[in-house]
Amino acid sequence: MQWKIHGERPIYENPWVNLWLADVEQPDGRRWEYHVVKLRHLAVAAIVNSEKQVLMMWRHRFITDTWAWELPMGLVEPDETPAEAAAREALEETGWKVSDVKPLIYAQPANGITDSEHFVFRADAAEYVGPPTERNESDRIEWIPLSDLRGMINRREIVSSGTLVGVLHLLLDEAGL
Repeated sequence: MQWKIHGERPIYENPWVNLWLADVEQPDGRRWEYHVVKLRHLAVAAIVNSEKQVLMMWRHRFITDTWAWELPMGLVEPDETPAEAAAREALEETGWKVSDVKPLIYAQPANGITDSEHFVFRADAAEYVGPPTERNESDRIEWIPLSDLRGMINRREIVSSGTLVGVLHLLLDEAGL
């Protein structure tokens, strides 16, 4: 069943997040205003080396006051493709340069409230070019064995949806599924 949209209007806008009200009608005829969070697209880089390790960052997220491992990720700028953004974020956040990223998986992490789109890419080769230029992103950058990921997820050491979607797909690939 598809809802009808009779109109939308912004109630708050800035470069990071926008809140809109949508005038919607449900299939049963009920009509009401629905809050929608509009976000820029997110690009994620899952970089895997020849030793079956993935490059991850240990970081703190103040909003949830949690520490966890994450893949390099960031917002797609207006002048770049999601693939370009994933490569740029990897370099800025980790100091590792990737030259060839391939689509791994696409996700809409909370499509009942936000239009956020996550584009996750895989790179199988990276070259270390120096320290990260983004110095406020993480405390540690490490190559994590793919075999450790499931335990890390179970211990809630990986909680970000962009990272979870990416590493779970890597594990499916490793299992041949």
